Amino acid sequence: MLTRRSFVAASLLAGISPALAETPAPADPLATLTAIYARAAKGKGDGGGAFIIENKAAKAKYLSKALVALWAKADAHTPKGDVGPIDFDPVTNSQEPDVKSFKVDAEKMEADKAIVAVTITGHRNDRKPADLIVRYDFVREAGSWRIDDIRGASDGEAWSIRKMLTDSLKS
Repeated sequence: MLTRRSFVAASLLAGISPALAETPAPADPLATLTAIYARAAKGKGDGGGAFIIENKAAKAKYLSKALVALWAKADAHTPKGDVGPIDFDPVTNSQEPDVKSFKVDAEKMEADKAIVAVTITGHRNDRKPADLIVRYDFVREAGSWRIDDIRGASDGEAWSIRKMLTDSLKS
């Protein structure tokens, strides 16, 4: 028998919009990076994280408006047929992605800015410890967190996506 209480509960459940039932987009930098690296670590961990920069839609989803604009300007400045200024996977800081596991740490969290470090552990142990840490500068835009820079080191030499794009416009 249908009681008033079960009728009300059933009515409320039936009225839930499918859009509300979907998993929401990550609301903070830590959740965003955890999702990115979980995807990069799937399988053999060799898929990498270049999916965040593979096209305009992906860039708009993950990167700040300022970084997307700078990237577009740098791409437009690149001679036809040449590789753009970013010729590696910045998420895994490599040419050949290798992500076995990862650790996400907030280094600085403010209302509209954040710095988050990700320490990557690979299947191979052929990289310097400093090369296994990738830092992300986030900004808050229109209520969402977006990556405004990605920084790391390669063989002890510091790099920054923003600096590489800016430098590419000088040549």
